[in-house]
Amino acid sequence: MSPILHAIVTTVGGILAGLALAGGLLWRQHQALEAARYDATHDDITGLPNRRLLLTRLRAALTENAPCGLVLLDLDRFKTVNDTLGHDTGNILLAQVGRLLAGLQAPVEIVARLSGDEFALLVRGDHDETAAVAHTAWRAIGAAPIGLDCGDISVSASVGYTHTHLSTPPRQLLAEADEAMYHAKRSGIGVCGHRPLTTPPGRRSRDRHHR
Repeated sequence: MSPILHAIVTTVGGILAGLALAGGLLWRQHQALEAARYDATHDDITGLPNRRLLLTRLRAALTENAPCGLVLLDLDRFKTVNDTLGHDTGNILLAQVGRLLAGLQAPVEIVARLSGDEFALLVRGDHDETAAVAHTAWRAIGAAPIGLDCGDISVSASVGYTHTHLSTPPRQLLAEADEAMYHAKRSGIGVCGHRPLTTPPGRRSRDRHHR
């Protein structure tokens, strides 16, 4: 090989190696960015979307003026599970419940874990469809004992739901569904639709703290 050809081959090889290195670096940066975006919008215990992503999707639905509903639920006596069986077992239970809810079909658009043992479902449908999803979620959780490392455990939930109405902001819908869920828990009826607030806010906060 002539010196000139050798120099050309060496230069081209160096350029290709540099491009490969830069490409690998860009790929790793892209992967890291995607992972950071996922972590920012998903719950690390259940893998479900978190409150941030739920609100984003709810705002989008409201912007489209499409009929939609919001279902909130939390597990009854979950604190007892944490206190008696430990937080690791509690986390496993949350993950199992998350999988049950994630398996619900349309018109459920998104299932999210908000915090603690509280989950939310965004429903793309009318009031009756929202109510049906609320009852379906309630039955799915209580249908059969959930298998844990320590054995099977029976689980129940309290479920509240609301439906969109004119110019309702997302956080108001959350508050309405939360109030309905609290009423379901307090009365023991399992599932409840939104109704006007009847309990003084101070009393409600204390009761929810000790449930």
